[in-house]
Amino acid sequence: MTIEIICVGKLKEKFWTAAAEEYSKRLSRFCRLNISELPETRLAGEGEAAEQAVIRSESEALASRLPSGPDCFSIALDVKGRELSSEEFALRLSELQLQGKSRISFLIGGSLGMSEELKARCDMRLSFSKMTFPHQLMRVIMLEQIYRAFKINAGEKYHK
Repeated sequence: MTIEIICVGKLKEKFWTAAAEEYSKRLSRFCRLNISELPETRLAGEGEAAEQAVIRSESEALASRLPSGPDCFSIALDVKGRELSSEEFALRLSELQLQGKSRISFLIGGSLGMSEELKARCDMRLSFSKMTFPHQLMRVIMLEQIYRAFKINAGEKYHK
């Protein structure tokens, strides 16, 4: 299985980078992991129109990297998405594998989020909480939850 994380922004602080590298290393025994970092769009001006321009630009960049095909499944991280427990998330990944989905893509938008059009294009919307998290932290949380799901599915101790 290939797991892809397509995200806006780079991890700048060493502690985020170290955490992401650690989970990437741990995941290497379960899957192939690709992380695509896309540049953030600068906010040109103030107001709703300027923010929408950033969302549109970043969403177009994310969409351009989104793979398609019968073996692909895309998940947009969205605060309004479906909330799953770790066990439910692990079960969902297992079900996707059984359905022949060997390439799972997770999309993480920038600080202003993603366009509704992009979220609608994805196969699933997933929320980790009703709270808002910085997208750098969200990437680390995402990696940890993917790792936890693989450990649960392998019957290995970790999740409790």
